[in-house]
Amino acid sequence: MNESFPRPDGSIEPATRAGLVAAIAALVALFAPVADAEKADQQKPLNIEADNMSYDDLNQKNIFTGHVVATKGTIVIKADRVEIMQDPQGYQYATGMSTSNNLSYFRQKRDGVGEYIDGNAVRIDYDGKNDFTKLITRAVVRRLQGLKNVQDEVHGSVITYDGQKDFYTASAGKDQAAPGNPSGRVRAMLAPRNGGAAPLDGAPATLSPSESIKGTPQQ
Repeated sequence: MNESFPRPDGSIEPATRAGLVAAIAALVALFAPVADAEKADQQKPLNIEADNMSYDDLNQKNIFTGHVVATKGTIVIKADRVEIMQDPQGYQYATGMSTSNNLSYFRQKRDGVGEYIDGNAVRIDYDGKNDFTKLITRAVVRRLQGLKNVQDEVHGSVITYDGQKDFYTASAGKDQAAPGNPSGRVRAMLAPRNGGAAPLDGAPATLSPSESIKGTPQQ
């Protein structure tokens, strides 16, 4: 790699590159192609930049630490620490974790439209076999038109996003508690589709909050 990636705090710092060539060659299959993910992603190389890298041979795990940025086509993961593993079939999995007040970051383009799904959480687990992302603790997921215009935004303790089915769920938790939301309930802002309300016989909404959440929303 001959370029630098933005650090999560917005600044740019060259990363330690020793040993990255061998690691990237072993990880190039990360984020296996699936039905509704950006199809061009499967042809793109995996690039990882970090301050440090280590390899756990016993657990077959690559560990990157320090302002880590992993990219493969339109897929981006940023975190303080990223661990990558591969199963016997060659599918690979990434876990991004951040500490203190930092949050990990994830982004992926939806196939065939100029929209992205992005989000933040303390921990982000990405399943490359099933194109399934799980954001854990202080999680927020957004649907963007382009890279800036927020159409939907969901806050929850745990949010899952299924890239194959373009479907996501959110669950409440104490980490979402705030003065106006003491029980940490899921909160969402959903923009109308096509500028108007969907017909009653239309397709179901893709947002599916936890069934355990009941009662009147806190004001």
